[in-house]
Amino acid sequence: MNLLYSEDHRLLADSAREFLAARSPVSRQRALRDESSQLGFDSQLWQEAVALGWSAIPFPENLGGLDFGCMGLGPIFESIGSNLSASPLLSSVVLCGSLLHLQGNAQQQDRWLSATISGEQRLALALDERPRHNPAQLAVQAVANAQGFCLNGQKTFVIDGVGADGYLVAAGNAQQGVSLFLVPAGAQGLRVEPLSLIDSRNHAHVQLEQVQVGPDALLGDLGSAGAALTIALDRGRVCLAAEMLGMAEKLFALTLDYLKTRVQFDVAIGSFQSLQHRSAQLYVELALARSAVIAGLAALDDSALSEVERQRLGSLAKWKAGLMAVKVANEAVQMHGGIGVTDELDVGLFLKRIRVAQACLGDADYHCERYGALA
Repeated sequence: MNLLYSEDHRLLADSAREFLAARSPVSRQRALRDESSQLGFDSQLWQEAVALGWSAIPFPENLGGLDFGCMGLGPIFESIGSNLSASPLLSSVVLCGSLLHLQGNAQQQDRWLSATISGEQRLALALDERPRHNPAQLAVQAVANAQGFCLNGQKTFVIDGVGADGYLVAAGNAQQGVSLFLVPAGAQGLRVEPLSLIDSRNHAHVQLEQVQVGPDALLGDLGSAGAALTIALDRGRVCLAAEMLGMAEKLFALTLDYLKTRVQFDVAIGSFQSLQHRSAQLYVELALARSAVIAGLAALDDSALSEVERQRLGSLAKWKAGLMAVKVANEAVQMHGGIGVTDELDVGLFLKRIRVAQACLGDADYHCERYGALA
């Protein structure tokens, strides 16, 4: 397993860094927050990212993709993190796109996956039903009838759920197996409400009241989506880990600059030994987290690995990056002193996004337990 980005990946990283620094710096995310944008991202920016090929990276060429592998998503999400850029890349492409690729039939892929890659349509995964992520606990049921299936229940923390063109709704349980249904945004009985979180991104609560879908809405066979859902979720988790790595590295750089320029008692505070020791510890944590994230990305594309090992490395990446990012954010606030908790400083924006990202698709406790169970 290669734990370094290739030359192609580094070129992609340079391209993403330059594009986002010019078109979507941190100030743009601040503006979206102040505008109370329900979408939470810039639609024009997303179309430009699609034109750069970001939405096609992980998919095979016969489906309109670039066949660059999940490893190619790592540099993109690191740059997204360092600029606090908001986009539906995780929700529509990594999660829903992966599920359509792994579980959808030819007609569903032609109708939805092609439109997802081209940016014409946007999907959101409706999975979690409780405050804590647990894909094994699903209360939403799909009752078969003469017209297809009737869906009832509710989903929460749906990433980029507001304004989506359709939803992949997970139904069933561990005994019956998990099924996935494509529900268009205009379906009767479907209600989508914005959900306000501290990162000011697009999250939604989805209510399904006697939502009727045809048999063609089912992805694969009834109760057969569990394996595909696990793979897609692990891809999303490692991409979130890469985003948190990008955020933490940017926060660390901002903090080092502050330590070098902030003067107290006629000397830069970076000369204080206690702050040097704390900074050195953060540097080590960042290096360890980078190793875990790269290993997780590489595992997603490594067919020689067992499914269990791939899942373990995915959880390891999310666990380590989440703990590290929270630690870096907390230290950044403390080392900046009183100004660290003010809204005028970007540190607070990074802290809020890190708090949400580390809980999304399973927090550190969840992945620590999962890693142990898989052992």
